[in-house]
Amino acid sequence: MKYLLLSTAILSLIPLEAFGDTPLDTLSRQLDEVVVTARKPADDIIPAQTLSGKELHRLNSNSVADALRYFSGVQVKDYGGVGGIKTVNIRSMGTNHTGVVYDGVELGNAQNGQIDLGQFSLDNIEALSLYNGQKSEILQPAKDFGSAGTIYMRTRTPFFNEGETYHARTTIRTGSFDLLNPSALVELKLGKRVSASLSAEWINSSGKYKFRYRRVNPAGELAYDTTAVRQNGDINATRIELNTHGTLNSGSWNFKVYNYNSERGVPGAIVNNVWRRGERIWDTNSFAQGRYTGFFGKFTTLNNIKYAFYRTHYVNNDDKQVKIDNLYKQKEIYFSSANEYTITDFWKISGSYDFMWNNLDADVYGFVKPDRISQYLSVATALDFNRVKLQASALGTFIHDRIKGQEAPKDKHIFTPAIFVNGYPLRNKDLSIRAFYKQSFRMPTFNDLYYADMGNSKLSPERVTQYNLGLLYDHQSSSFISSARVSADVYYNRVKDKIVAYPKGQQFRWTMLNLGLVDIRGIDLTGLLTINPYKDLYLTVRGQYTFQRAIDITNPSDNYYRDQIPYIPRHSGAAVINAQWKGWGLNYSWIYVGERYNQQENIRYNYTQPWYTSDVSLSKDFKLGRVSLRGLIEINNLLSQDYDVILNYPMPKRNYRFTLTVEI
Repeated sequence: MKYLLLSTAILSLIPLEAFGDTPLDTLSRQLDEVVVTARKPADDIIPAQTLSGKELHRLNSNSVADALRYFSGVQVKDYGGVGGIKTVNIRSMGTNHTGVVYDGVELGNAQNGQIDLGQFSLDNIEALSLYNGQKSEILQPAKDFGSAGTIYMRTRTPFFNEGETYHARTTIRTGSFDLLNPSALVELKLGKRVSASLSAEWINSSGKYKFRYRRVNPAGELAYDTTAVRQNGDINATRIELNTHGTLNSGSWNFKVYNYNSERGVPGAIVNNVWRRGERIWDTNSFAQGRYTGFFGKFTTLNNIKYAFYRTHYVNNDDKQVKIDNLYKQKEIYFSSANEYTITDFWKISGSYDFMWNNLDADVYGFVKPDRISQYLSVATALDFNRVKLQASALGTFIHDRIKGQEAPKDKHIFTPAIFVNGYPLRNKDLSIRAFYKQSFRMPTFNDLYYADMGNSKLSPERVTQYNLGLLYDHQSSSFISSARVSADVYYNRVKDKIVAYPKGQQFRWTMLNLGLVDIRGIDLTGLLTINPYKDLYLTVRGQYTFQRAIDITNPSDNYYRDQIPYIPRHSGAAVINAQWKGWGLNYSWIYVGERYNQQENIRYNYTQPWYTSDVSLSKDFKLGRVSLRGLIEINNLLSQDYDVILNYPMPKRNYRFTLTVEI
C-alpha cells in the first residue's frame, strides 16, 4: 500500500480539471452529421480506425461486436444468435490483450478477462474507435497505456441549439428470431451548463433459427447433412443508462450510472446430433463512474472514479452432464488521476496514477475468494515539430493478490515502454508515415490462477512485443472527390509466456501453464472514398483487408510447431458501399473470413471452411414538422450462407430486421 499512500499524497496537492467538453472549438462534419464540442485534438500519431455518427448506424449491426467486424486486423468470436457471447481479438494477440474503454473508463472482468461486447448496443453509441498500440494522447489513465490494442466506445453527448431544452427519441426493432427490441432516449437541458440523458432498452428474442448441419469425416465421406432449428438461444435483457454532463469555467465533468440485466440460454455446440443444451446464464452488470477534467493554463488534469458490481449465475441442467448451479460475484473499485503539463508549444509531459481493487466470490466448494490490488504509474512525453511528431511512455505495474486459506502468489512488478513516431513528407500533410514499438502484458485472470482443479497460482504474466510500420494518405476537398483515405500497415507481434491449458495426469485433469510462444506477422490495408457526382448524391466506399501469419513456435517437437494458431485466418476483409440521396440511404456490406483451423494442428480434420456474408439495408429519413422519422429495412446474410464462426456454433441463415425511429 506504500505506493498508494505516496501517490495519493502527491496527487492531493494537484488541482483537479475538467475534460474536453469545454466549448473552445466546435467542429462539424456534414457527411457524418456529428457535432463535436471539445478542444481540437492534434493529428493522431497512430491514426485510429473510427466509425461515427450516421455512418456507424447505417451498418447492418445490432451490437458493438457486429460493427467491429468492419475494422482491419480484428477477429470477432461469435457463438451465434442475438444473445450469443461475442468477444474481440486484435491482431491475433488474444482477447485478454484488448482493452475496452467506455466513455473514458476501461471495462474490467477480473474473473476471465473477457468483455462480452454483445451486451453493448449501438443505440446509444456515437463513435467507435480502434487503436493499435495505444491512443495517441499522453493525457490518459495509466492503465490505458497497458493494452496491446484498445477499443473506445463513446456515447452520445447532448447538444442543444438556441431555444432547445429537450430531445427525445424512441426506436422499435422487430424481425427474425421473434425479435422485439424497443429503446428510448431522453435528453434534458437542466441549466446553462448542465445536461442529462437517460437511455433505456429492452431486447427479447427466442433465438430460434434454421441452420444446416453438414459434416464430412477425415476420409472425405459424408457423416451428417440435415437441417435443424437452433434451440436454447433465447435472450431477455434490459439496459438502462443515466448520464449527466456539466461544464465549468475551466473544464467539465460527467457522471454515468449503467445497469444491464439478462437471462439467456446457452445453446452450446452441435455435436453428435445433440441439438439442445440445458445451460442457462443470468448476468447483472452495474457500475457508476465519474470523470472530471480541467484546464489551468499550461496544466491539465483528468480524473476518473468507478465502482462496479458484476453478478453471474450459471446453471447446467443437462441430464447427460454433471449438474451445476454456481453464483459468481465480482466487485471493482477504480481511481485514476492523469496530469499533463505543456512545457513549450511543441513539448508536453504527463504523469498518471491508477489504483484498482478487484474481488471475486463464488459459492463453489473450496473457492479461495481472491482479491487483487493493482497500481499503475505512468510517465509520458510528446514532441510536435510540425512535420515530425514523437510520443514515448513508460508504465510501471504493481500487482498484489490475496487468497483465502492459501499462500498467495508473489507480488509482480512489471515495466513496459513504448515509443511512437509520425512524419509528414509532403507540405500539405496529406501523406504521413508512422511507426511504433511497444511492450505490453496481460495478468493471469482469477480463473487462470485459482480455478478449481485447473488454476496455477505460479503463472507469469503473458508478454507481448509489437512493431508497426505504416503510411496514411488522407485528402479532403469540396470537389467531385470529397474525401479519400488509404492506409497500409506492416506489423510484427511476439507473444511470450502464452498461458495455455495443458493436460496433466488423467485426461480429465488440466492445469494452466506458461508454455506458449507465438510469432505474428501481418498486413492491414484500409481505404475510404467519398464522391459527390451530383448535387444531392453522395457515394461512399469503405474497404479493408488483413493478412496474418500467426504461428505457434513454442516447441519444435510439437506436431503443430509453426502451424497457424486456432481460428486465425490468413486472409480476411470487408467492404461497405453506401449511397445517400435526398433522405434515402442504400447500404451494402460484405464480410469475408478465410480458411482457418479449429485446433492447434493444421490438419484436414481440424479444417474450418472460409465464409462470407452480404448484408443490405434501405432507409428513408423524413420530417413532419419538428418530428424526424426514419424507417429502415435490413436483410442480413442475403445469400443465406451456411457458416460457423466457431466450429459447431452455426450462424443464422438469411434474416430480416425492421426499424422505425421517431425523434423530436
